[in-house]
Amino acid sequence: MRSFTPLFMLAVGVAAAWQARAAEISPRPVVEGVAQAIADNYYDAAKGAAVASQLRAEAARGTYDRLTDPRDLATKLSERLRPLDHHFNVSWSAEAAAAPRSSQGPAAGPGPSRVDAVRRANYGIRRVEILGGNLGYIDMRMFADFEFDQPDAPARKAIEAALQMVANTDAVIIDLRDNGGGSPAMVGYLASAFTPRGANIYNTFRYREGTESEAPKDWYPAPRLAIPLYVLTSGRTGSAAEALAYTLKNARRAVIVGEASGGAANPGGPVPVAGGFSIFVSNGSPVSPITGTNWEGGGVQPDVQIPAAKALDAARALALETVLKTATGPAAQDARWALEAIRAETAPPATKPLGDYVGAYGAVEIVEVEGRLAMKRGRRPLSVLLPLGGETFTILGETARRVVFERDAKGAVTAFEAIGYEGGGSRYRREAAPGA
Repeated sequence: MRSFTPLFMLAVGVAAAWQARAAEISPRPVVEGVAQAIADNYYDAAKGAAVASQLRAEAARGTYDRLTDPRDLATKLSERLRPLDHHFNVSWSAEAAAAPRSSQGPAAGPGPSRVDAVRRANYGIRRVEILGGNLGYIDMRMFADFEFDQPDAPARKAIEAALQMVANTDAVIIDLRDNGGGSPAMVGYLASAFTPRGANIYNTFRYREGTESEAPKDWYPAPRLAIPLYVLTSGRTGSAAEALAYTLKNARRAVIVGEASGGAANPGGPVPVAGGFSIFVSNGSPVSPITGTNWEGGGVQPDVQIPAAKALDAARALALETVLKTATGPAAQDARWALEAIRAETAPPATKPLGDYVGAYGAVEIVEVEGRLAMKRGRRPLSVLLPLGGETFTILGETARRVVFERDAKGAVTAFEAIGYEGGGSRYRREAAPGA
């Protein structure tokens, strides 16, 4: 399977290059090398030849002659080329400039340092969590590569562990807002965890030498076909991460929430150029069997358009509303309480003076901390209270718990009850009335 190069890898290379002091160079030979790399490797041979011709003509006119710092030339060429294909990226490395150049063509593969970087990034799995209301949440920052004939491949085991952790949730949210892409193998395998085996939903990549499907060569063994699924996107969502969102959206299997993705559809890899330069060239282009096209340029459009910073809360609310359509008993109560907490955070209700509640309630003390109430008990961490309206509060971050205060006929707070969504709880009487 061909691979996208994660955008963070490109960024690492660029950052390393800018730390080095660069000697002046002659831009025209570099532009010629970049042009030749595009002509030789771009998936659309005719377009590749046309782009190369344009670059050569510009170089001949002296367009790039003043850019004698290799870093400036790399930036300028990237800006020039990226509107033609969002994966085009020219970089320069002082280390590569000092090393002997053995051959030209697509890079052979990730070196030891890049492999270690992927491992240290936990194969892209930043966070897996069970959110209030029993929602599964997976925060993925890249799609690590693996071979399907290696069931113990670390990247495959990492995503399987994440999926297993959310296996008992009532809905799943996959966060791709900061995911720059990676491996089509991960796209196919992760999509197969939520879609029927053999479904005709996967992109087919067109290369100069033929085609290749993004469908997994091995299917996730326990797909959740009916679980409500939400995918978060932003302008940072790129490449393979966009492929997952595009595939699941077109299959009507997930609701996409957030902002339009980056619009980088075409996979490829870095091609070395003389003088320490390299250019990422797209050597393939995906085509969806559902749309007959891809997301290059325009990005994947969300089903629910909302600022990326608010996408998680919006997806949580949507998921809980969906769960409540069929949930009964304690599960429905859990979801309802979680949804009410999200709404209260978004639009805080009016509250009575916090001083009304502050005081000792047996073994528990209600205190005011930075403009909020909190429950204090011995050496336990404080439990911050989020008002839900009236005399009812929830525990911030623990929506399955609530605190309900009681007042006497004169309006003084006299007690509170701590309860859980399954029922039952403990009542704590105030030791003395205010001012007593």
